Amino acid sequence: MTKMTGGQALVGTLHQHGVDTVFGLPGVQLDWLFNAFHDRRNQVRVIHTRHEQGVGYMAFGYAQATGRVGTYAVVPGPGVLNTTAALATAYACNSKVLCLTGQIHTPFIGRGVGQLHEIPDQLGILERLTKWAARANHPTEVATLGREAFRQLESGRPRPVALEVPPDVLQAETEVDLAGVAVPDAPPEPDADAVAKAAKLLGEAQCPMIFVGSGAWDATEELLALAEMLQAPVIASRNGLGAIDDRHYLAQKLQAAHEMWAGADVVLGVGTRLSPNVPAWGVDAGLKIIRLDIDPVEITRNGRPDVGIVATAKRGLAALVDAVAKANRKRAPREAEMRALQAKTTAYYEERLGPQMAWIAALRRALPDDGILVEELTQVGYVSRVGFPVYGPRKYVSSGYQGTLGFGFATALGVKVAQPDRPVVSISGDGGFMFNVQELATAVQNGINLVAVVFNDGAYGNVQRMQRQDYGGRVIATELRNPDFVRLAESFGANAARVESPAGLETAIRRALKEPAPWLIDARIGTVPDPWPILAPGRARGGK
Repeated sequence: MTKMTGGQALVGTLHQHGVDTVFGLPGVQLDWLFNAFHDRRNQVRVIHTRHEQGVGYMAFGYAQATGRVGTYAVVPGPGVLNTTAALATAYACNSKVLCLTGQIHTPFIGRGVGQLHEIPDQLGILERLTKWAARANHPTEVATLGREAFRQLESGRPRPVALEVPPDVLQAETEVDLAGVAVPDAPPEPDADAVAKAAKLLGEAQCPMIFVGSGAWDATEELLALAEMLQAPVIASRNGLGAIDDRHYLAQKLQAAHEMWAGADVVLGVGTRLSPNVPAWGVDAGLKIIRLDIDPVEITRNGRPDVGIVATAKRGLAALVDAVAKANRKRAPREAEMRALQAKTTAYYEERLGPQMAWIAALRRALPDDGILVEELTQVGYVSRVGFPVYGPRKYVSSGYQGTLGFGFATALGVKVAQPDRPVVSISGDGGFMFNVQELATAVQNGINLVAVVFNDGAYGNVQRMQRQDYGGRVIATELRNPDFVRLAESFGANAARVESPAGLETAIRRALKEPAPWLIDARIGTVPDPWPILAPGRARGGK
């Protein structure tokens, strides 16, 4: 037991649980927390941004790049509300993000008296955007609830959590016990009967397929062993890209998966919602579906599978490898067939989405194998989900189904902080980039040397194309007046370049990676083909 303030108890709890970086912005309700950060600055560093949205996305990027907890701290009310898009993104992407926020003084909570930064039921808002949320009402609860926050983060399905602490609790001093760290719940053991049933289906299957999401990132060896045993193609969702190296012959993209769907007889989904495949691509009596997921609710969300296995991907796949080895039929090698399908798929995308694919090819050539790409909601970003080869887990970061425009640049800053020795490139449109353009200052101030590519077409291009194509040319609220991005970046102290072609982009990225500094590359992009008919193929089986 040691006498300390609530703020000191919170920082001590973070340090005990391995947190060495917090993204945060100070404010009056957090004074005693930031005092504690100052006193422990040799153990926990604070990286501050120019907007609360930036700290939320940076924590998300840190978590996605490492699998560790990304932590941020903001004032209550408008401060925490400014981070809710990042919280929603972390929730959608199963990301370990810890939100720390203040409150108004305890005696006034819930009274609606108009205290600074007061909002109705802040805790209720946080509860709906996280896996778990709580309020500490005493310094001793700070440590207790802090440990519970980390237990929640490391147990079961990873999702963000939140802890709010009023300023009087952060200031109050008392005896606090910081001994001990959170012990995560033991992961469930896969049910032996379910594993045996799944193994029989897979072992007897003529045309098995495996679909994976980010839940498979920590089970790459087991995944590859099962795929090779079955000679089954592996298709990753945008959040699961890299679970299998795209250079492996069994790694297949969306178009190839859609082509094979009609002939598949058994589909295994690992750590994925199997969306849009089920139900958009069609199912019928000839298709058996197996779901493996840590979340039992998720297994039946898109319909009841033939077999459901509740387990981590690593444990579940390891059990399936052992069981399938005993049940598997003799299989002919499929490498030649799968290589041909890969080539056919690439040619298909290049034929129909050539301009975007040319930019993507330049990105891939310029970025080393261990580099990380952070995509955005831009024309090149959309196509990168199927066209950019990813060589390992956590090397491609997306906002998933949340589709949070403007997340990319700030998220990439968090990725680079987490992985300072690896090249990081973010790609944004001119619309989305301006959501967090002010974080150029954060990059320069903290020496966060990533490369930010802005694809500049002077519009919210995706929406404007729909206005022209689908709504009779009713163009409204989509044209943009942009700054000179090169001069803007240089005014912040960053390096910058302007390019007009994919070849120019490749050259500029290679130069930027050799001259470490925050870089912005203004890439002038013209009109490109509509990607959505290609990225959202329709029904492949099962009738209308």
